[in-house]
Amino acid sequence: MSKPPVPLTEEAYISLQQAHQKQAETITELQQQNTFLEQELAQLKRMLFGAKRERFVPADPGHLPLALDEVKPVVPEPGKEQVTYHREKPVKKGKAIRLPLPAHLPREQVILEPAELPEGARKIGQEVTEFMDYLPGKLFVRQLVRPKYVAPLPGDNTMEQVLISSLPSLPIPQGNAGPGLLAHLLISKFVDHLPFYRQVQQFQREGVKMAESTINGWFTKTCQLLEPLYETLKEQVQHSVYL
Repeated sequence: MSKPPVPLTEEAYISLQQAHQKQAETITELQQQNTFLEQELAQLKRMLFGAKRERFVPADPGHLPLALDEVKPVVPEPGKEQVTYHREKPVKKGKAIRLPLPAHLPREQVILEPAELPEGARKIGQEVTEFMDYLPGKLFVRQLVRPKYVAPLPGDNTMEQVLISSLPSLPIPQGNAGPGLLAHLLISKFVDHLPFYRQVQQFQREGVKMAESTINGWFTKTCQLLEPLYETLKEQVQHSVYL
């Protein structure tokens, strides 16, 4: 007793339809090629073996010359099919997290002592601020070491005060990119025409992982610092006689 036929799924049915359509297109194309080759063979036979008056017959305006009477294949109109897919919902970004600076990069310390340190001051610790900087052909970490001191208050030896040097202004407050690195990124982009993703690849070859989104943030902050220069240049250009 034979088993009943298994019903086809929708996907299998669509696949069979596509295969059948492709097979029909292939058959049509082969038939057209066969017709063309038969016509070409008949023309060559008449030129080689026909009567003298038939060997070189003047071209008929109603016919195309040899090798140009190719039958144009009929291209069927493409069918339409509905495609559905699923995609992951984008995750909302939270607060940016700064990665620690690579430990293998050399450190260059700059010690900033408090101004007018009084006698009797005792060092009780220090604050270390790190940011990554760049010199041509050299990527390093510059450390700003600020020793802390405790000293008696002027005029009152019973009270003490903590003395520490103030932190110098940085291009990006609370950022870890120095002015040399920021200048290198912008010069590489606008002068050397090197996009940020290629600069990220260069840093990776030096063992430093740097996100392209981080560089884009530095780029925005640096452009904001250059706005006064832009406004000054714009004013000078607009007041010139010739643009």
